[in-house]
Amino acid sequence: MIIFPAIDLKDGQAVRLLRGEMDQATVFNASPADQAKQFAEAGFEWLHLVDLNGAIEGRPVNGEAVQAIRAAVDLPIQLGGGLRDRATIEMWLAAGIDRVILGTVAVKDPDLVRWACRQYPDRIVVGTDARDGFVAVEGWVEASQIKATELAKQFEDAGVSAIVYTDIDRDGALQGVNVEATTRLAQAVAIPVIASGGVASIDDVAACLKVESHGVAGVIIGRALYDGRIDPAAALALVARGSEPC
Repeated sequence: MIIFPAIDLKDGQAVRLLRGEMDQATVFNASPADQAKQFAEAGFEWLHLVDLNGAIEGRPVNGEAVQAIRAAVDLPIQLGGGLRDRATIEMWLAAGIDRVILGTVAVKDPDLVRWACRQYPDRIVVGTDARDGFVAVEGWVEASQIKATELAKQFEDAGVSAIVYTDIDRDGALQGVNVEATTRLAQAVAIPVIASGGVASIDDVAACLKVESHGVAGVIIGRALYDGRIDPAAALALVARGSEPC
């Protein structure tokens, strides 16, 4: 299982939101590139980036910060937020981003997701961000009428490399990861699923490890890393052992 430390970008800074509300942002580092270096030095093997402004506006906004992160570390990076067309997908993949996350277009333009999977095998991730079981789009501002599992099943044969499942109501709230819903999704499709939202302690990492055999291939951690609730070394050691905390 992979731990993905999250760097959420708002107005050029590394922040964390509470339940996706843009006016509930806490700035944790004015230099996202410096934050990326800290995560790399801690031993993480991937980075998870989200252009929050871009998710709202439907186009890249924090591109300078993303490029600074890419230049600062050698870790593979997956990026979401504001990827709504072919040109933007192509731009970021050509710029050295290893995987792009497609959320809104997965609902509104599934053919674009399928095209991207054909053009860029193993580099396309689908984001299923759910509130009350239904996928939210346009930076979580707009609710859809499709459930997360239904959306994921649409791409079963498309070649998607992973699905990020985020429980919006838990995101940034430190209430614990929604293991039950994540596991249900992972069992419903053959695509690896990455858990996101609400991770509060190393016990949440252990809970995700317990369902790794069901298809939960990773977990994204944000606020709990920034405020010290989870020690990077302990979390990485736990994953290396593949067992519960000592």
